[in-house]
Amino acid sequence: MAAEQAQTSTQAPPRRGKSQVVRSSLPFQILLYLNGWYFVFFFVCEILLFVFKGETLPYASNVLAAEILLLFLLAIIEGLRLFFGRRGNLTEQIVGVIVFLVLSVPTIFGVLFFWLWQTYVLRAEVILTAIQIAFIGLEIIIGIISMITFAKSAP
Repeated sequence: MAAEQAQTSTQAPPRRGKSQVVRSSLPFQILLYLNGWYFVFFFVCEILLFVFKGETLPYASNVLAAEILLLFLLAIIEGLRLFFGRRGNLTEQIVGVIVFLVLSVPTIFGVLFFWLWQTYVLRAEVILTAIQIAFIGLEIIIGIISMITFAKSAP
């Protein structure tokens, strides 16, 4: 009898009220987190590559400065994109994910610029940008899936 009372006193009381289902996507959140760190690595490597290219390769006037400015613009857009993606996923709101998807378009073109259209493209840049494009592509796919999940279960 004493063992039975001890056992019932350690059990948690039954939950009352509403329970909430978590719909945010863990794979999406992990990709956003990893891409945040990878983009910092990408940015630092690009800056170092621009220093190398500026010292060793001939550039037309102001082209190197314009390409570095585009890198900083890409960093701002990527930071905003990752912020809205995280916020939209964690708050389970479609608007944040839509802003994330809209900002993915200029980010893709920015990364493609560094992959294909800048004055000098080194092999290291091809590898760095290919990894960044892969991150963005996976995030877009999982972001769309998350947005559909949020929309289906909205009241």
